[in-house]
Order: sequence, then structure tokens, then C-alpha cells
Amino acid sequence: MGTRTVGTTSRKTGGIFVPIFKEVRNIKSKTYEEFVEKFKPKKTTDDCYTPSEIYEVIKDWVCKRYNIDPENVIRPFWPGGDYEKDEYPPGCVVVDNPPFSILKNICEFYLERGIPFFLFAPSLTALSGKTTWDRMNHIVCDCTIEYENGATVKTSFITSFEPETVAETSPELTKLVNDTTEKLRQEKTRKLSKYDYPDHIVTAAMMQKMARYGVHFRVRREECQHVRSLDAQRAMKKTIYGAGLLLSDQAAARKQNAEKQAAEKAAESIEELPLNLFDAVKELEADQYICDTLGKHASSKYIEAKYAEWDEYRRQITNWEIDQYLYKI
Repeated sequence: MGTRTVGTTSRKTGGIFVPIFKEVRNIKSKTYEEFVEKFKPKKTTDDCYTPSEIYEVIKDWVCKRYNIDPENVIRPFWPGGDYEKDEYPPGCVVVDNPPFSILKNICEFYLERGIPFFLFAPSLTALSGKTTWDRMNHIVCDCTIEYENGATVKTSFITSFEPETVAETSPELTKLVNDTTEKLRQEKTRKLSKYDYPDHIVTAAMMQKMARYGVHFRVRREECQHVRSLDAQRAMKKTIYGAGLLLSDQAAARKQNAEKQAAEKAAESIEELPLNLFDAVKELEADQYICDTLGKHASSKYIEAKYAEWDEYRRQITNWEIDQYLYKI
């Protein structure tokens, strides 16, 4: 992941001259657009457009397993398309990600017309087709696919090939898809912009850290100027998330000192890690910030599951305990 260096132009703020700042700090921040993107409404599974890399991996696997010529593979499901009116030439095979809401109807359409297919399906309900389940093979995988609209869906597959098999697992396909998904995730992470802000810039996020560790920092009106973006950011149409303050030399020096104090206090506040899962879950349960961030339902279910895991673990008798106690009685 690359690091960009951003600077500011010379300005006057309340009679105090602020020079061009070239030194930068290792304070990294995601752009405003990236933050906002996380909160945009997600589309349904019917709007999940499959990343081309994921699709190609699946198509290659299908072609090799069922001895299919890749030239005969067609994709009838696209925005604005109508699979019932599409053309299906002789010898064609449908390999595609259909709308999950009408998956049963799609399967019946192809089965009735003898059109071979290999379709994406939601993992948990892959076996739910009441009238089609015994005419297809359900290939159950543990694939977590992140689609192009941002939705993350546990995905398996259903096919008209090998109908003598009703259901099977495919560790090979699971690994291929998950490895490709992870590769795409890493590439996406590397592309995210992050910035080193000059010492003369302070944001609310920086001040939050100071407050968290008991450090008081104050900026007077005549010591700053309000800024929403830096020169290097404007060229990329980026901004400082939440805006910031451009500080005078004196205020910037105090800011550096405050950040140093906060870092020292943060280091001092590091305590011993929990000795076991039980202690870790207790710490999590007591951390209101993390629980609120995860959400009440998600955090309570996670904590409940981990307590159950601990309870199961502590009931186990290890070989060490057997050797240590049983044979010494």
C-alpha cells in the first residue's frame, strides 16, 4: 500500500504567516469518499454483479470438470436482459450468476427445455427447490464472494450435469474461489489511498486520540485556518475527512508535543493480554465502544457463542491432565 505525501500552500492566518510544510507525519486516513461508500445502501442478491476474476475461475473449473468447450458457454443474466427470450444455440451451456429470488423458476425453465446449466446459488438455501431438487446436482461450497456492488454472499452452485448425484461438496472449487476472492481483497486494499498529513494539520480524529489518553490540547482562533483539502488532494479530487485546521508554527509545535504525550500514555496503558478465551470475552463484554460498533445483536450473539465455546473447551480432558493426575493416583 503506497503512502502519499501531501503539503499545503503558504497562507496568512490571523496575521501569522504559515510556511509551506514539507515534513509529514505517519498519520494515515482513509478518504471521505471511501468512508461514505461503506454506508451506501447495498443492493439485493439480484443486483450482485460477479467480479470477472471470480467468474473466470468458476467457468474454467466447470469446463474442465464437465469437458465443455469454453466457446459454448453463455451468460444470459445481465442488467435489463430476459433469460426467457434469450437465444440458446445448440450445444450451449449456461454458466452464470442468476437472480436468486427467481432461481427456482430459472432452473425449471432450463430443465424443461434441456438446456444444460451451472448456476450460482445461495449456500444456505441451495437445497430448497421443492420441484427441482431431485433433477439437479447441488455442489455445496463454503465460498464467500464479495460482489461488485459490495454485497458479501455465501455461495454454492447447482447444475444439470451429473443428475444422478443430488448433492456433493467441492473443497477444490471452494479453495479456488476463496483464494481468488482474497487476492482481489488484497489488491483492493493496496489501492486505497492513505495520506501522511503535515505537522501543521490537525483533525478531530487526531484530537480524539489526545483526549482518550488524557492529554489537553487547545487551538486559539488566531492560530488556525479552517481547511477542507490540501493541494495534493485537490488534484485527486480528495478531501480531509471531516475537514481540519491549518495551524501556526506555535500551535503545530504544541500539537506535536500533545501527540507525543498521547503516544507515551497509550504505551503505558497497555496491560497484559487475557490469559484465556474466558477473560478475553469478559473484556469484550465490558467494552461498550466495541459492542456499540458491532451492534447490540451481533455483539450479544458473538459473546454468547464464545462463552459456549469456552464452556465446551473447559470440559475437555487433555492428555497432559491424564498423564499428570490419572496415573499418579
